[in-house]
Amino acid sequence: MKILVGYRGTNIGKDLLELAAQHARAFAGEVQLITSLSGGDKTTKEQVVEAEEMLEEAKKFLADRGIRYEAHLLIRGKTPGEDIVTFAAENNCSEIMIGVKSRSKVGKILFGSTAQYVILKAACPVVSVK
Repeated sequence: MKILVGYRGTNIGKDLLELAAQHARAFAGEVQLITSLSGGDKTTKEQVVEAEEMLEEAKKFLADRGIRYEAHLLIRGKTPGEDIVTFAAENNCSEIMIGVKSRSKVGKILFGSTAQYVILKAACPVVSVK
């Protein structure tokens, strides 16, 4: 079982990684850890370095728990939602895990644009963590 984790290193990140580790253990799976940046003039060198550092922290978290994983920094000119859905399809992922920010009452209904896109477009189950 392949579990795709859309990772941004935010406060939700640790809870997201912990749940992914639990699923990986329960289903003898592996985690596909991805961070997506748009690329081009929308992405700075600092953002790339920060994303790489966040991924390193997440890799250590999973490795310390004995979880099999692969980590990917995607810069393919897509929105994060498009990248997550496309990567999941390309790599036959069984489920997607994403973080969702709590917002206003309206925001809670709509989630963020990335989460909303993934939930609506993914061909596999999506687990949201807030």
